[in-house]
Amino acid sequence: MTKPPTSKLYDGPLTSHAGFWLRFVSNHVSGAFRHKLAGKGIAVAEWALMRSLFEHGEVAPSQLAVQLGMTRGGITKIADKLLARSLVFRIPDAGDGRAHALSLTAAGRRLVPILARLADDNDREWFGHLQPETVASLTKILRDIVEHHRLRTVPIE
Repeated sequence: MTKPPTSKLYDGPLTSHAGFWLRFVSNHVSGAFRHKLAGKGIAVAEWALMRSLFEHGEVAPSQLAVQLGMTRGGITKIADKLLARSLVFRIPDAGDGRAHALSLTAAGRRLVPILARLADDNDREWFGHLQPETVASLTKILRDIVEHHRLRTVPIE
């Protein structure tokens, strides 16, 4: 196995950008989480949808699209995969035969806390060596960037 390079090996014009380092870390952190979820048969987009349903209960696909910054078609594709695995179900709207809401099945509700622990484990693996106040500062900085640029799409890849 190749030894990971030290930051000294990366000194240069490309690496003088904060975006380089942000992407470098982000790719590894999100890749590790994606791998952990895959071990449970779940994709990151499915996790995001399930987590939203866990928090909000019954939610219309159009509302999920807004919450997750996705298209309604994207939500439908993800929901169809989760429906096929009996992790979510559709609730017909009594007032509009074409409309429905999505909700987690009992199996889906049992799975979300397991997946949440994977997310917590992933954070501990990548950020646990840092002091809690450093993690809090990093989180604050990243949230400030998100707010400043009005970013709304939840990262699902």
